[in-house]
Amino acid sequence: MKIIAFSRTEQGSGASRRLRTAGLTPGIIYGGTSAPVSIKLDHNNLYHALRREVFHSSILDMELDGKVEKVLLRDVQRHAFKQLILHVDFQRVDATQKVHVKVPLHFVNADVSPAVKQAGGTIHHFVTELDVSCLPSDLPEFIEVDLSAIAVGQSIHLSDIKLPAGVAATDSDASKAIANASAPAVAAPEATEEAPAAGETPPTK
Repeated sequence: MKIIAFSRTEQGSGASRRLRTAGLTPGIIYGGTSAPVSIKLDHNNLYHALRREVFHSSILDMELDGKVEKVLLRDVQRHAFKQLILHVDFQRVDATQKVHVKVPLHFVNADVSPAVKQAGGTIHHFVTELDVSCLPSDLPEFIEVDLSAIAVGQSIHLSDIKLPAGVAATDSDASKAIANASAPAVAAPEATEEAPAAGETPPTK
């Protein structure tokens, strides 16, 4: 995925406010053997790119002043209540060095699992992304979690997830619960008023 940025010389909070007023978002690129570079990006293009899952977990081709380099999105600062991106950080990627990235989990086949199809149960997701380590060329856009065999009362653990070749989870707790299946909720019976015993006076309302 490609994104276009421009180097900037404007510094300080006042300069950043002027950039945002002009429809631009300030940012920075750091890492690797080069010095950090202050950048600016078109806010609308960036805003829509950030709505795509792949933008957060993929190696990006950043074109900066005519030169393309590989980067990862590392941080996004958003306005508290406006649809406004305040600042973005990108990290340069070395093809020979492993990266640590949070990759989204895609849960599949829940509808055909014994827990849902046969028992009418519910699947609960405890984790929606996984921190992994791998070379940039091995980085997956997402990792599938197959729920086709899960039954009521069972859980999917980190050790149950099949990771792509070259990809390793950074969490050392293989027993960490990723999802589980619970039985359907049973509605409580409605309370009924008891008829008064012989000789008793019904309560007044």
